[in-house]
Amino acid sequence: MMNRREALSRVAIIMGGTVLGAEAFLSGCKTASTGISFSAADISFLDEVAETILPATKTPGAKEAKVGEFMKVMVTDCYEAKDQAIFMEGIKQLDEASKKANGKSFMESDAKQRHDLLVALDKEAKEASAKAAEEMKKDPKKEISKHYFTMMKELTLTGFFTSEVGATKALRYVAVPGKFEGSVPYTKGEKAWATS
Repeated sequence: MMNRREALSRVAIIMGGTVLGAEAFLSGCKTASTGISFSAADISFLDEVAETILPATKTPGAKEAKVGEFMKVMVTDCYEAKDQAIFMEGIKQLDEASKKANGKSFMESDAKQRHDLLVALDKEAKEASAKAAEEMKKDPKKEISKHYFTMMKELTLTGFFTSEVGATKALRYVAVPGKFEGSVPYTKGEKAWATS
């Protein structure tokens, strides 16, 4: 199975940047306790957000990979206090955005409403990221926080593609690799490799 560093770097490439909390994830260190806690309802909520981002198709979705539980561990153990606060507030903000857009909570919304909401939030997050990049050009010392939806999306992808389900059912996986092949032909439509 691929190591965490390799898996994280692949997810970062997919995301086009760095993954928040990645260093702590790789080193296995635990941040100082800030007293945050996730309820079972929070984990179910995060599972549904993740499933909307990576739904089950011919392969399992994010819910089967228990991505909500993964998010809980990453935020609790690997995020700094300020990022934990953004993430926890983001759960509330996402639900409020759903009530505003659909007249009902995210959990009460149907699949299309959830999808449309997350597409809008992704656009909002990308615009916030572009604005933050401009601000950093003007003042490189200025500290910029990630948008909560960017955090949720990154954790969904990281959690799914580093899980057993993601690595073995969504990607091609060989437990014991054979000889090294530096250039393997790719046919359009094939699964990407989880191992190399």
